[in-house]
Amino acid sequence: MSRVAIVGVGYTDFRSITPEVSWKEIMYKAASRAYHDAGINPRQHVDSFITCAEDYWEGFSIFDEFTPDQMGAVLRPMITTCGDGIHGLANAFMQIKTGMMDIVAVESHSKISDLITYRDVVLFSFDPVYNRPLGGHPYYIAGMEMRKYLETTYTTEEQCAHVVVKNKKNALSNPTAGHEADITVDAVMESQPFFEPLKHLDIAPLSDGAIVLIVASEEKAKELTDSPIWIKGIGWASDTPWLEQREWSQALYTKLAAKKAYKMAHMSYPPKEIDFVEIDDKFSYKELQHIEACGLCPPGTAGPLVTEGYFDPGGALPVNVSGGSLGCGNLIDASGLQRTMEIVLQLRGDAGSRQLEGETGLAASWRGVPTASGACIILGV
Repeated sequence: MSRVAIVGVGYTDFRSITPEVSWKEIMYKAASRAYHDAGINPRQHVDSFITCAEDYWEGFSIFDEFTPDQMGAVLRPMITTCGDGIHGLANAFMQIKTGMMDIVAVESHSKISDLITYRDVVLFSFDPVYNRPLGGHPYYIAGMEMRKYLETTYTTEEQCAHVVVKNKKNALSNPTAGHEADITVDAVMESQPFFEPLKHLDIAPLSDGAIVLIVASEEKAKELTDSPIWIKGIGWASDTPWLEQREWSQALYTKLAAKKAYKMAHMSYPPKEIDFVEIDDKFSYKELQHIEACGLCPPGTAGPLVTEGYFDPGGALPVNVSGGSLGCGNLIDASGLQRTMEIVLQLRGDAGSRQLEGETGLAASWRGVPTASGACIILGV
């Protein structure tokens, strides 16, 4: 079976509110840019279209019925992956591996600013008998998990605050980011407590935006571009949906997904084989937890390493130079595609002032509270 590559990228800016455009318009803009970047016409060249969406976020069911117009997919194969953007890429990867498809367009977006009942929608993903009736804002789960993670690994709140400072500062170099800032650890520590030990600045703000990636078989990729970005490994996993049965101190879903991706990529020691990482940081502690789950450092060491600058753009292993969710905003199920997009731009040399050196990157995603579901993808030149 041939290799699979990403050959086109299209995206919008990531902003906290976009009242002047609809979700259809941001999707169209990202798709148009992706097709132009890949040098293709969707009606002539794309064999299959995938959108990553959850009906609850969109406000209506069977979401793929409403997407063909913006994607150029009228009367064409079109499906919805109810998962994160990297789950959608995995779907495209498998479609191409079957030999039935040569080019697949993968889309994910967030228009979360239109949803005025965010808390209540998230609560629908809680167990309806044991957990949902407790009410409250669902982020209390993140506060409880953060406390367990800190206690188990001896990570400190100050070390988590360093993640916020790093990522918001990194976002200053990303023109698409909507929540960039030059702040201090003290500012994070003094921000309003929300779900202790989580504080206001530990939480990534919600944002709107859209991303489209064009995925192609090896034969088509070599026809379309001189710089294909190859999918070397991909994996996804879910831990138990029961909060009461979960191992709260670690991200087991990321550990399992990363293990599968490393096996496919034939990696034996990822810390030395991966040059940079884009990893989920919807909450500050999650970046550290996910780094450890990916096996990029031993459990309990990510906190001290972030304070030493190990994960800075100029450090040994740059993490979230895009700004991550803390700097770009929480794009809900589009977060994983935003992470992957950044790796593609870095490997193509198109990352501008935040450009890094390297030939291999890892992107890892998480669907957010209260799920224990995530995915990892390894890309290389």
